[in-house]
Amino acid sequence: MKISLLLLIFAFTFLAFSSYSQESYELNSGWKCAPVSKIKDPGTTISKSAFTTENWQPAVVPGTVLSTMLENKQIRDPFFGMNNKLIPDIFNTGREYYTYWFVKDFEENNTSGQEVWLHLRGVNYSCDVFLNGNKLNAKTHEGMFLRQSYNVTKFIQKTGKNRLAVIVYPPDPVGNPNGGQGGDGAIARNVSHQYVAGWDWIQPIRDRNTGIWDKVIIEKTGKVNIKNPHIVTLVPGRRNPEGSQKPATIKVSAELENPTALPQKGTLQYMLDGSKVSKEVTIQPHSTIEIKLPDHILNNPKLWWPNGYGEQHLYTFKMQFVLNGKVSDTEEMNVGVREIQADWNTTTRSKQISVNGQRVFIKGGNWIISDAMLRFSDERYNAEVRFHRDMNLNLLRIWGGALTERPEFYEACDQYGILVMQDFWGSGDCNGRWVDPMKLDDQWTRRKYPDDHGLFLKSAADQIKMIRNFPSLAIWCGGNEITLPVDIMTPLRDSILPQLDGTRWFVDYSNSDDMSFNSLGGNGDGPYGIQPLDRFWNYKTWPFNSEIGSVGVGDYESLERFLPKENLIAPVYSADTKREKVDSVWQYHKYIGYEQYIDPYGKAKDARDFGKKAQLVNFDQYRALMEGFSAHMWDWYTGVIIWKTQNPWTSLRGQMYDYYLDPNACLYGLHSGSEPLHVMYNPSDTAVAIVNNTFKHQYDLMLVIDAIDMKGNSKSLGQVFVEIGPSTTRSILGIKKEIREMAKQEGVFLSLKLLNVKKETVSSNLYWLADEKGNYSGLQSIQKSQVSITSREVQKGKIAVTLANPAGGPVAFFNRLSLLDPKTKKRLLPVFYEDNYVSILPGESKTVTLEYTPNKEVSPLLSVEGWNVEEKLVKIDK
Repeated sequence: MKISLLLLIFAFTFLAFSSYSQESYELNSGWKCAPVSKIKDPGTTISKSAFTTENWQPAVVPGTVLSTMLENKQIRDPFFGMNNKLIPDIFNTGREYYTYWFVKDFEENNTSGQEVWLHLRGVNYSCDVFLNGNKLNAKTHEGMFLRQSYNVTKFIQKTGKNRLAVIVYPPDPVGNPNGGQGGDGAIARNVSHQYVAGWDWIQPIRDRNTGIWDKVIIEKTGKVNIKNPHIVTLVPGRRNPEGSQKPATIKVSAELENPTALPQKGTLQYMLDGSKVSKEVTIQPHSTIEIKLPDHILNNPKLWWPNGYGEQHLYTFKMQFVLNGKVSDTEEMNVGVREIQADWNTTTRSKQISVNGQRVFIKGGNWIISDAMLRFSDERYNAEVRFHRDMNLNLLRIWGGALTERPEFYEACDQYGILVMQDFWGSGDCNGRWVDPMKLDDQWTRRKYPDDHGLFLKSAADQIKMIRNFPSLAIWCGGNEITLPVDIMTPLRDSILPQLDGTRWFVDYSNSDDMSFNSLGGNGDGPYGIQPLDRFWNYKTWPFNSEIGSVGVGDYESLERFLPKENLIAPVYSADTKREKVDSVWQYHKYIGYEQYIDPYGKAKDARDFGKKAQLVNFDQYRALMEGFSAHMWDWYTGVIIWKTQNPWTSLRGQMYDYYLDPNACLYGLHSGSEPLHVMYNPSDTAVAIVNNTFKHQYDLMLVIDAIDMKGNSKSLGQVFVEIGPSTTRSILGIKKEIREMAKQEGVFLSLKLLNVKKETVSSNLYWLADEKGNYSGLQSIQKSQVSITSREVQKGKIAVTLANPAGGPVAFFNRLSLLDPKTKKRLLPVFYEDNYVSILPGESKTVTLEYTPNKEVSPLLSVEGWNVEEKLVKIDK
């Protein structure tokens, strides 16, 4: 790549903006649209107020053509049943079918004489932009991830009546959705997302998400505009979350744009934690310059830590440019003071991540996208990231077949302490890693995708500027399971990232030897299906596994949201053929099999029974997965990233909660297995172990081990004081003989507790163990439990629920708490449960706190239903 191209990328000023001044507003309602096939007038005419749009239909912006069609009831919900098959696919219709005009009338007369800017944060795929009869872009804009910014001051109407018109063209080519990963792979010739042509977890998105899919913003500034502020925090040495801190260094720069015909002299300044840092500067006419401010020493900083290790403190950062005593522009954001390191662990032969000098064992999830049709919201981002915090995870990897996640996603990750590994846009499937008969082109051709390497690099530089200030962003990744083409990867790694960021580890692809040395052969991923529990403990997989996962079907209420009644048929496993018979609609929604793992609980009677028993399997699978990896941290592993923790559509695989934000038992299995301080049982050697995934030495812990039979009779198997060092796993006590003897006839419950010196429970874990034949025969005949339930509102939107199980009876096993609409008796979503699928030992009680967004018109009911507890509906005391 020639140096001139690099300079072009870094000087690509019309693309660059990061956060917005206080004088800005979104154009997010009142849009209209029409297919280009019905409109023959040019954009210079359409964008004039005199042109009538009376017969145009309402449009969803931000959104896509398909989300607009859905809103206007022109198509049925593509996430329900087989509806997606009824929608014409762009590969068959041609691109014009989904090429649309979008128009927005808005009020702005700019009487204050400010500079007015139009920002489009994302259009898929190409577009021309018109305002009040004027075309704003000299050349058709291309690239899903390339932002646009235009100074429109001279085009704003003095009358205040303005019209914006944008014609949006789909990707080219659109790709053939032939059932392959990314269809025939041709979608990857664009700088766009690849899953829209179909994948093994989703059906094709019929319009390939054509539209103005991200925010459209009007910003008003003075004569100088601040763009792309860059904040770097340096935290030298090894820090602890508590106590006073040695100083941190804050390094700040920003771009200043002067669109006027005169030089502008003023002061660039920022305020942080009561301190002001400033520098006088002159910007020449019609130019943009980058200004570096003096380094600032922040004394006794409050640091930002990943979830489970410390607080997520965020400082308010305000940057201003002051011109002639007046503020020309202001940029505000939250800043987390932290430093990320990546070192090679010679024992595991993989990278290990450190934050503020302390190594962090990565417990992560693979994130696809919040919504497959790009219907994003702050509330949904917040809910989904919060679920990951509640799972006790500390990292999300943004998979390379999707997109650069939005700033609102990163804001949620900052809040909840979730580190992020951000892939760029490539995958081994579409981009040529393997021979694939489903693909249009051979490997050699696909290795050159996308068609426009310069566009990829411009887009990458732009997106780096957009998200580089978020403390949660920890790792850049070149591509999913493959390197990017050399003339993309080399300048990205060696020039663009060092210049625009330079503070984070760049791994060339997601299962690279640089991340995790693959001494076992293969591709370094998986397995992806259901596993025997002891395999997670015994089988040594890749030392930093970027993708490993299991099942994830929800319960009956989840299934009936998107499966027609006639298709609510449980899969049936045949021991003879070792295969499942599965309904076609389940298959369309990418069901991944439970195989023989349901039958030990008794053959599923129907879909409701299947969903109920699937939750037991779900909980066990993900608890064992994280326990097995944690048991070998720092000797086998430095981290694990689950494939995958969420679905952006109604898929029947790999998810801790469904598309509608209803959690299943996977979430709470992970919540248990990922506890920072955790007591656990190794099913292969029947030993009890403790993992301490914190930075603190834990002293004076009492380990209590009890076995409880199906009638509720308890037998002590051990009680001993233990201690455990920071970031350590210890095997404590073997119980092989006792536990196998007790489980022999009908299985047994194994209760593990860690108590502190105040006799408070700091970790508890309950396992249900099979009989000698591998069946849960005792669970199939266990008596009903007469658990009592009380609930009260402790504050608005927060409810405390107490379950008490009387002595003399069985364990009240696997109780699902749900908050219901009192009229429909359907679940309110989302609700955040401190714990769920909880079991209560005889003579004990447990209090669970749940949080939700209250509705003045609805006083919810609480539902509690367990394996051996009949559903009870409980009113909530005020």
